[in-house]
Amino acid sequence: MNWHQLLVGKMSLSLLPQSAVAWGGALVFASGIVGVLFAITYFKFWTRLWKDWLTTVDAKRIGIMYIIVSFVMLIRGGADALLMRVQQATALGANSGIITADHFQQIFSAHGSIMIFFVAMGIMFGLINLIVPLQIGTRDVAFPFLNSLSFWLFASGAVLITAPLLLGDFSGSGWLAYPPLSELQYSPSVGVDYWIWSLQISGIGTLLSGINFIVTILRNRCEGMTLFRMPMFTWTVLGAMVLIVVTFPLLTVTLSLLALDRTADMHFFTTGYGGNMMMYVNLIWAWGHPEVYILTLPAFGIFSEVVAVFSGKKLAGYVSMVLSVMAIVVLSFIVWLHHFFTMGAGANVNSFFGIMTAVIAIPTGVKIFNWLFTMYRGKIRFQTPMLWFIGFVVLFTFGGVTGVIMSPPAADYQLHNTLYLVAHFHNMIVSGVLFGYFAGITYWLPKVLGFRLNEELGKKAFWAWLYGFILAFGPLYVLGFMGATRRLDHYVNPAWQGMFIVAGIGALVLAGAVALQIAQFVRSVKRRNRNLDETGDPWNGRTLEWSIPSPAPEYNFAVLPTVAARDAFWMEKQEALAKGELWYTPPHSYEDILMPKNTIMGVVIAGFTFVCAFAIVWHLWILAALAAVCGVVSIGVRVFSEDTERVITAREVEEIETRARRGLVESLAI
Repeated sequence: MNWHQLLVGKMSLSLLPQSAVAWGGALVFASGIVGVLFAITYFKFWTRLWKDWLTTVDAKRIGIMYIIVSFVMLIRGGADALLMRVQQATALGANSGIITADHFQQIFSAHGSIMIFFVAMGIMFGLINLIVPLQIGTRDVAFPFLNSLSFWLFASGAVLITAPLLLGDFSGSGWLAYPPLSELQYSPSVGVDYWIWSLQISGIGTLLSGINFIVTILRNRCEGMTLFRMPMFTWTVLGAMVLIVVTFPLLTVTLSLLALDRTADMHFFTTGYGGNMMMYVNLIWAWGHPEVYILTLPAFGIFSEVVAVFSGKKLAGYVSMVLSVMAIVVLSFIVWLHHFFTMGAGANVNSFFGIMTAVIAIPTGVKIFNWLFTMYRGKIRFQTPMLWFIGFVVLFTFGGVTGVIMSPPAADYQLHNTLYLVAHFHNMIVSGVLFGYFAGITYWLPKVLGFRLNEELGKKAFWAWLYGFILAFGPLYVLGFMGATRRLDHYVNPAWQGMFIVAGIGALVLAGAVALQIAQFVRSVKRRNRNLDETGDPWNGRTLEWSIPSPAPEYNFAVLPTVAARDAFWMEKQEALAKGELWYTPPHSYEDILMPKNTIMGVVIAGFTFVCAFAIVWHLWILAALAAVCGVVSIGVRVFSEDTERVITAREVEEIETRARRGLVESLAI
């Protein structure tokens, strides 16, 4: 290796975007960055951005940043999906479509990776950060700095997975990068390396968050809140975090082994050199199927909160709901092999996993029946969060049935590699995950923003998502039965084109739905004075987060609560009503509150991690070594730092509470 290779690595001008479509994506991406920087400068937001957001360790602000990054990535991943549908609608016979086969492979690989790791996971952690500390009556997460670091690792991974838009290419080996296609022999460019290290960085951040929230839930609950008095959302988060702590080390190890195959000439998964590619498939899906439930369980928790509040009733079957969550956690570990029934595991093994696949539908069914029983004879309010739930029930039930259809290996052999599978997967993830998170955003953002989101545009966005989904993925079920395989960039059967065109129209409707959601946020901010939440309880809520002012203060609770039952806040309101009293009375006195200080070290450590990963991708070994050393030193600086806390005085707390509670006191007096 000469000095030029040592300094430049794999970099070359030939790796800049080549096609018109690729250049278009690069220009849009670059223009977006320039536009954001210009807006921040024009509105003189740099000081506030640095002081209140980039260096914050406040879980609520970290949650907001998670959601913002995730929506940016939703637009990025959605653009990939739209491009795929346009390609499939036009690539019939002699017409090769608008992009090359190689570019199509990169697009569907990027789409899957972005949507799972940087959209669904990001919104999930955003809502968890916003709500879990409030629901359990604590002032912060167990490890505030670790929470900040987790977010910045997530953001660094998001930037790294987007970098191929400007330099290099992306992996063309699918969103899970199966060997041998992902091995160096068949994917010699940097695309797979981008995929490995973006997921590795964000995955480590996810693991740290899992540990953080398990400790927070188990150790930081307020007085009187036993495990079986926790809100259902907190229970589902606990289940998801347990799955993260158990499974994400599997992902870390698997990605590390693949990276060693590609960079150190090792052959863990190279069949011709003594490796075993099926070991990779088993490892990746031993993580991958629990990942589905990591995403789904918190969404189930959101629906449990929403249904109870908007039905005006307590959640039916609380204990059975908790037990079903734990059953899903356990069963999710023993179904992974149904992802590769067709790969020669044997009849006995396939039979066991087929049965387990059908069995795991039972605890999910328990939840759906409990939600429906909660609605029975309730005073249902059909506001936007409740609409997301109703849409979920319809679509998710259908998606669950289509999954059970594939649980027998014999059926799976016919459907496994077709668009039927693609339709089923999106059926579960879009309705079971995104609909839940969108319901949670609409339901809980007033608590942190201080105003409700625009109801009119929220309902329009819901209907656009519902109809768009049916149009986009309904045809894929039909195409699957017609024999259309997934990952198809060109076909010769004219009978398929009509369905592909309908699916493309559905994708356009979904793009419109995202546009409506963005418009909803913009209009809500502009007209926030019309929808101010002055009471802290805009939905007549049941859990502790609704007992504090909106927007929630940095310290969450001026006085830490004590609970004596489930739905503690609801019980407090009902007891006060029965006595003819106001549920809120100011405390006799306040105390000083100790809170963590803001710090830049999360940004610094994640920044060095990003530089190190980027350098490894391009074989810039000197830069990688320097970044690694600086990252380790930065961790040491933070570990030995003693100036990490500050005091909010009792006088400051009283002033904040008096100001924030003024609207509530006035409304109760009326």
